[in-house]
Amino acid sequence: MNDIGFATPAVAESRSQIASSREIEVWRALCAEAMRAAADEAILAGMVDRVVLRHDAFAAALGALLAHKLADPVAAAERLAELVGAAMADEPAIVAAATADLAAIRTRDPAAESYLTPFLYYKGFHALEWHRIGHSLWRRGRRDLAHFLQSRVSEVFAVDIHPAVPIGNGVFIDHATSLVVGETAVIGNDVSILHEVTLGGTGKERGDRHPKVRDGVLLCAGAKVLGNVEIGREAKVGAGSVVLSNVPPRATVAGVPARIVAWSHGRVPALEMDQSLPDYVI
Repeated sequence: MNDIGFATPAVAESRSQIASSREIEVWRALCAEAMRAAADEAILAGMVDRVVLRHDAFAAALGALLAHKLADPVAAAERLAELVGAAMADEPAIVAAATADLAAIRTRDPAAESYLTPFLYYKGFHALEWHRIGHSLWRRGRRDLAHFLQSRVSEVFAVDIHPAVPIGNGVFIDHATSLVVGETAVIGNDVSILHEVTLGGTGKERGDRHPKVRDGVLLCAGAKVLGNVEIGREAKVGAGSVVLSNVPPRATVAGVPARIVAWSHGRVPALEMDQSLPDYVI
């Protein structure tokens, strides 16, 4: 692994094989759930058919869904679906990441009793997958289009992530409203982020000025992390906290300004999704 939590080529190849198997498994489950939903609720049948059942693979269904969610008079759904399809064809890792993100939601959110519900309705998932498309465009120099997508995602989903931000796999953005992530931030693998989180700058610097969030971190509701600081692997930032300095790996921090109040001791906060804090100070 490198210093921002992404895989080396050898590890990436192994993950690719796992991702392909997971994609097939998720797609089969999604289709089965979609057929049940269409049979149970006639009013939903047309929509479920359009974004799931008429497609032959997860990637095609995801492209149709994302296009449907973001279409407007400037960018028709058909053009957006073509854009997503081309990005996924150029960069298959986008599909693998989206599959991992959906699986993360199914595992971590007790309200997600199927794959279909978050796939169709969770705007955190939709915003994240559109960000992955925008980030791909950004890296290819198509920055005007990437900024357009960022703006539309912010308007539609109330999620504002700069298209330059690299984000790992298996990321869960829960509720999502008012999430803001600045240009030079980094988000690793298996991170969970709740609503009203800010990964921002201090407002007085240029260059590398935003937080680096490592693997397994849980950012609880309303947490504000400001400046070029590092949130270490498997750390937890308590709800409503303001972080202005580095957080060590596996530390739990809380308060304004945030300070260490506990340690994870082998648990992975992002997977546990436990926002509670100890009733004592270490």
